[in-house]
Amino acid sequence: MSYQLSPWSLADLFPAPDSPELEAAFKQLDEQVAAFEKLRPQLKPDMPVSSFLEVLHDLEEATKLANKMYSYAGLAFAANTQDQRIQALLGRIQQFMAEMENRTLFFSLWWKDLDEANAARLMDASGDYRYFLEVMRKFKPHTLTEPEEKVVNLKNVTGREALITLYDAVTNRYVFKVEVDGQMKEMTRGELMSLVRRDDPDLRARAYQELYRVYGEDGSILGQMYQTLVRDWRNENLTLRRFASPIAARNLGNDVPDEAVEALLKVAKKNAVLFQRFFRLKARLLGMDKLRRYDIYAPVVKSDKQYEFGKAAEMVLESFSAFHPRFGELARRVFDENHFDSEVRKGKQSGAFCASVVPGMTPWVKLNYQGRADDVATMAHELGHAIHAMMAEHHSVFTFHSSLPMAETASTFGEMMLIDRLLASESDEAVRRDLLFRQMDDSYATIMRQSFFALFEKQAHEMIQNNASVDDLAAAYLENLKEQFGDAVEVSEEFKWEWVSIPHIYHTPFYVYAYAFGQLLVLALYQQFKAEGETFKPRYMDILAAGGSKSPAEICAAAGIDIRSEAFWQGGFDVLSKLVDELEALK
Repeated sequence: MSYQLSPWSLADLFPAPDSPELEAAFKQLDEQVAAFEKLRPQLKPDMPVSSFLEVLHDLEEATKLANKMYSYAGLAFAANTQDQRIQALLGRIQQFMAEMENRTLFFSLWWKDLDEANAARLMDASGDYRYFLEVMRKFKPHTLTEPEEKVVNLKNVTGREALITLYDAVTNRYVFKVEVDGQMKEMTRGELMSLVRRDDPDLRARAYQELYRVYGEDGSILGQMYQTLVRDWRNENLTLRRFASPIAARNLGNDVPDEAVEALLKVAKKNAVLFQRFFRLKARLLGMDKLRRYDIYAPVVKSDKQYEFGKAAEMVLESFSAFHPRFGELARRVFDENHFDSEVRKGKQSGAFCASVVPGMTPWVKLNYQGRADDVATMAHELGHAIHAMMAEHHSVFTFHSSLPMAETASTFGEMMLIDRLLASESDEAVRRDLLFRQMDDSYATIMRQSFFALFEKQAHEMIQNNASVDDLAAAYLENLKEQFGDAVEVSEEFKWEWVSIPHIYHTPFYVYAYAFGQLLVLALYQQFKAEGETFKPRYMDILAAGGSKSPAEICAAAGIDIRSEAFWQGGFDVLSKLVDELEALK
């Protein structure tokens, strides 16, 4: 069948924001939590294994329902950030969930405080719950008393979470106006950003100038939101929880050693010269003395090839099926169950994501599809996330979802499979060259850009602690760009506002290094695939099937990878260096 652009259906969660089914879920979760609270007297060091497993099962059932409710509100908001009913529902659910979390908090506090011998006894018998329990205990040094933890949870509803919702509501109502082909057009951010990959250099410049004109007009307000979120992060994670640094809190949440992240960022910074070399090559091919920041995604050949949505969907599904039939079957579930929101609409959240709610339920995928080659790649990327979650759906709700760095594995691998398939089937040399350059463009966007975002975040958190103004942060960000591009790219003044347009640094501080981690990891895995062929596939499928049931270091070690090693991270850049060699050799 041919798939069409469409909104998604959330009916598999709840029929509507004001439906009786959703109201019933509030009542049901309240009752489940009340029953769970009655188990508190059973929590003793010598409690029987059978009783402990019953407690975990009851907690899992409540968590599944909570995930469905929270996901429904979040997905509905992403589909229409301007709907006041949904905004109200999101606020209500955030408040309700904080209260439910506070009522079940006693279990995690008891578990973290349990003696080593009894903890080991219970973990040994806990099966798939084991890693969830292990990770929880790692947070013991950073855990507060029960009353303090409850205060933090309640504070977040009207503090951090409210500010993030406000940021999304404000920035997703922006309208951008730019002249295209002699006509002034109103655009969403996604539509505007499609222009930066067009072959008209003036149009690329106008698109970026309009983007940062609009964000810059609110720069001081958006910057103050960011300052407040950073102070909140420090107050909670450094002052109260005693983490050694702002990024250390994210690293523990990802269960990735600090030294692995430091090795990644150190090697990325050192390899900025590789991308500078690529940008000099691109400038030569575009007939320019030097690229402007407006031009870094410019096509090197005039190839505005468009891909109709149904055709793009089949191409992606075929590339998954060619690797393994199961991958194609799983990805098709997202389309067939109408869990795919692909159209561009005013008020819809920009960008793309995949939301995995509970094991056994097909994930939801959001795109803003416009028919470009990178939209097709984004489709493969997000469906890769969905496949990852479905491959791990035999795990518990606590262990099926991989940590952030490992979460980019299947998505990035899916993109690479698609690009290989497109290259193999494309006879037009101009399109082939465009695809090869897009691979390098995407590697820049995923690895170098995200690594320098993380480096800026580290700097910004420190600067805000030392009372930096919004203008100070904007100046620091501009310097970050200049270091990243060296003398290979000219950076205009308006790019100082780029940081206030990056949702991840607001929503999830230090999320961004996960992209670089995932891309470099996949470069290593893809090299193994190329070298080994069919014998590689079971090992790769085991990595995906692990979900979040083991630490990233353990999952990678099974594939022969040491994430603490600078040499491993450098290996990914060496693959990219060879790609630049190949591009330089093209006639």
